[in-house]
Amino acid sequence: MLRLYQRGVEFSIRVDRAGELMNSRAHHSEDVLAELACTQIAGRLNPHLLVGGLGMGFTLAAVLAHTRPDAHVVVSELIPAVVRWNRDYMGKLAGFPLNDARVEVQELDVGLVMQAHKKHFDAIMLDVDNGPSSFTCDDNAALYSVRGLQRAYDALKSGGVLTVWSACDDAAFTQRMKQTGFTVTQHRAGSHQARRGNRHTIWMGVKG
Repeated sequence: MLRLYQRGVEFSIRVDRAGELMNSRAHHSEDVLAELACTQIAGRLNPHLLVGGLGMGFTLAAVLAHTRPDAHVVVSELIPAVVRWNRDYMGKLAGFPLNDARVEVQELDVGLVMQAHKKHFDAIMLDVDNGPSSFTCDDNAALYSVRGLQRAYDALKSGGVLTVWSACDDAAFTQRMKQTGFTVTQHRAGSHQARRGNRHTIWMGVKG
């Protein structure tokens, strides 16, 4: 079960069996996840973007900061409580991104959203759980399987981009992305902008 904690101006989301999942002090790598995707499609008019996982809203806020005024951004969050926490308690942390007119919230599994939209999105950003090799919820493993990656590939327009956040590296996941058809690059980003804290992995895959 997810639980929200607050200490002063700091928030954290914890999972009963796995401890802290995210903290409002550390979100630089999530910002990079969004910036990489948005930069890749910067020249496209009326872009459609999908954010998998709302978290504390930082990835969504970074998307809005780096995309166009005519963009449409779908954020897919499976857990209604996370959406409610962002609206009622944590919105100010990321500048109330859910209030932006470009944003549409879907309280659905992002895998189902991708499956329902063929060749629709210019960019997809996955910030779900801890990445492809460490899960607080076993059901999330399907997103990072060959089948899950195929759903992402099929949901993207030609030349579209998938970025994936992970707490750690995973060579097998890189191979699965390539097997699916993506041209893949890897990036490392710190949890803090000031080059301190944990280093995280971000994959960027471009649909040929």
